[in-house]
Amino acid sequence: MAKGLQGFFWTMLLLLCIIQELGAWAMHTAVEDPDLGQPGDPALLASGRVKRGWVWNQFFVVEEYTGTEPLYVGKIHSDSDEGDGSIKYTISGEGAGTIFLIDEITGDIHATERLDREQKTFYTLRAQARDRQTDQLLEPESEFIIKVQDINDSEPRFLEGPYIGSVAELSPIGTSVMQVMASDADDPTYGSSARVVYSVLEGEQHFTVDSKTGVIRTAVADLDRETQDRYEVVIRATDMAGQLGGLSGSTTVTIVVTDVNDNPPRFPQKMYQFSIVETAPVGTAIGRVKADDSDVGENTDMMYQVKDEEGVEMFKVTTDSNTQEAIITVQKPLDYESKKVHTVVVEALNKFVDPRFMDLGTFRDQTIVRVSVLDVDEPPEFRPPSDLMEVQEDAHVGSVVGVVTALDPDTANHPVRYAIDRSTDADRIFDIDANTGAIVTGKVLDRETAGWHNITVLAMEADNHSQVSRASLRIRILDVNDNPPELATPYEAAVCEDAKPGQLIQTISVVDRDEPQSGHHFYFTLAPEATNNHHFSLLDIKDNTAAVHTQRMGFNRQEQDVYLLPILVVDSGPPALSSTGTLTIRVCGCDSSGAIQSCNSTAFVVSATLSPGALIALLVCVLILVVLVLLILTLKRHHKSHLTSEDDEDMRDNVIKYNDEGGGEQDTEAYDMSALRSLYDFSEIKGGDGGGGPGEGVLSRNTASELRALPQWVQSPDLDFSVFRDYICRKVEQADEDLSVPPYDSFQTYAFEGLDSPMPSLSSINTWSSGSEQDFSYLGGWGPRFRQLAALYAGRRAEDDGEEL
Repeated sequence: MAKGLQGFFWTMLLLLCIIQELGAWAMHTAVEDPDLGQPGDPALLASGRVKRGWVWNQFFVVEEYTGTEPLYVGKIHSDSDEGDGSIKYTISGEGAGTIFLIDEITGDIHATERLDREQKTFYTLRAQARDRQTDQLLEPESEFIIKVQDINDSEPRFLEGPYIGSVAELSPIGTSVMQVMASDADDPTYGSSARVVYSVLEGEQHFTVDSKTGVIRTAVADLDRETQDRYEVVIRATDMAGQLGGLSGSTTVTIVVTDVNDNPPRFPQKMYQFSIVETAPVGTAIGRVKADDSDVGENTDMMYQVKDEEGVEMFKVTTDSNTQEAIITVQKPLDYESKKVHTVVVEALNKFVDPRFMDLGTFRDQTIVRVSVLDVDEPPEFRPPSDLMEVQEDAHVGSVVGVVTALDPDTANHPVRYAIDRSTDADRIFDIDANTGAIVTGKVLDRETAGWHNITVLAMEADNHSQVSRASLRIRILDVNDNPPELATPYEAAVCEDAKPGQLIQTISVVDRDEPQSGHHFYFTLAPEATNNHHFSLLDIKDNTAAVHTQRMGFNRQEQDVYLLPILVVDSGPPALSSTGTLTIRVCGCDSSGAIQSCNSTAFVVSATLSPGALIALLVCVLILVVLVLLILTLKRHHKSHLTSEDDEDMRDNVIKYNDEGGGEQDTEAYDMSALRSLYDFSEIKGGDGGGGPGEGVLSRNTASELRALPQWVQSPDLDFSVFRDYICRKVEQADEDLSVPPYDSFQTYAFEGLDSPMPSLSSINTWSSGSEQDFSYLGGWGPRFRQLAALYAGRRAEDDGEEL
């Protein structure tokens, strides 16, 4: 059928072309001279002479031509063409030589390719007529247009898809959902190829579409989101105004049904049961309940409330904004012994109610919550909860201050025992009877020391001390008049020598540590011992103060410079207590204006004249002196240590250099080992060895006398030190000949004492000679410093002589 329609269209187009060919019109352009302008020049038209011009039809070519032969487009012709083939026709411009070919002799134009109007609607070309022999232009070049004729070859297309729309549930019939639009690429100015109409292919039972505008509307009024929340609607667009043979395209439109608050909340159960212990603190969550709502979004937002009076008093309901659950919490303390079960009515209602759907019913629901209170072992409770007691401060030890009472709230009603938390009564001022709860005094009370006592009383079950209750108790100590009044300060007054009678010299006041409820009232009078006083008088001013006045004319401080006035002060009781205070009055010298100049008391004058500034200056001076003394001592000590360090610096004469080292104890070949067992060589000082002159004999005797004074552990006449002497002499010679040795190096021998000393050896420890062979009497001539030494040795000699006898 589609091929038949296509052949019908081609037939209609060919007929249209023939009609256009028969109704062709000619264009004439007269040119008198080839050098004149383009055809239609006003100058040429005004001359009225037309010699030759172009003749052609309006050119059209049908798109999508599928024939095997080139498609004839039209013919260009010059009226100067006599048909003898002398004129050659050519074209140039868009598609010339490729899409469009021209017959040079006849001027016929053919299309050699398949054209598409949707890609290009027309082509602009230029025509030329030339003399075939001379190739000269016979006609001016002229422009013409080949228009592509449209056919219905493009179906409507929905370019903006996929489409998604929405409509509220329960919307009335005809509610606009959205608009769809299809586009047709065919020529809207030619025929009905681009005229599109819309229709519903699927979903027509719920939605309709306007055939001209493409607006989709609801077809029913009972769209229910809870039943179906989306619809897939297929819309078709057909060109040719929907006539037979038109092309069509379709698209799918998704329509989402949005929610409205048309469903009330509903509890899935009519009763809920929870349990909680009676000791649960206020604010403890008991449980959660939730009402279901078929709506979505904010339409499911709910509020919960307690409807019955009992529930409002005992429980509180809040809403969890995240889960939309009702949270039931304890609002007042629970008591199993008072009530074991509580019934609460909880109501749920929507926050946002749409007035359009109020006729659907009430948007709230109720349920019953049953709360069971569980019994637990509770500590005793104080009844009544009084926290204030009073006691007189003169109460005897053991006096009852008050009684506290506590009961076990449990059904078992266990006996209760009492105690005082000693951290609040560390001094044990109060005690409590463990069975009765009577609080008694444990020590003597004194309101002036502590007027209030705060203690904590403990009440616990007799058989379970872990169940403890605490009660804070304030005990007020009531005042009794047990402190006499006293003068506020040790008063001292001054009176001028030239004072006149009745002159005020001092106003006195008193203090009392007691606090009577009616206030203080004091009475002043002179003590009995001051009855014969004629110098001063005391006046009670009746406002708890008194004034002291002079009673005579003038005073003489040479006769008496100080007066002591005893004053008796009595309080109002009961009982009335009194005390005597002394007012010290000094007689001073005054100037004419009455200002005191001086008194006999030096301490009083000094204390009055010595200012704080002077005291500070004195302290600063003392501090400066102490700092200076410490500085001087530090400098002296530093100077002394510096001198000592300088004296110890030169140690150069004590350096001795030894370059040879022995072979150790096992080396017996290097030198004679026997030489190491003695410190001296006695071979040269023996009397009978070697002869010698008289000088040598003297030397031997002197040396022998010294030998007897050496210690026993060095006495060995057979030892020979010649090896060491020779070695030391060689070393001394080498050192004397070596010029590189520093001048400080030296070698000194301390083995012998020398021969020129006038004093013999003083050693008496294990010498060769006995005590009887030595005479220490010469020590007496050495002076007083050696007198004690001489006495010691002389006494020892006398003892030795006695032993010998």
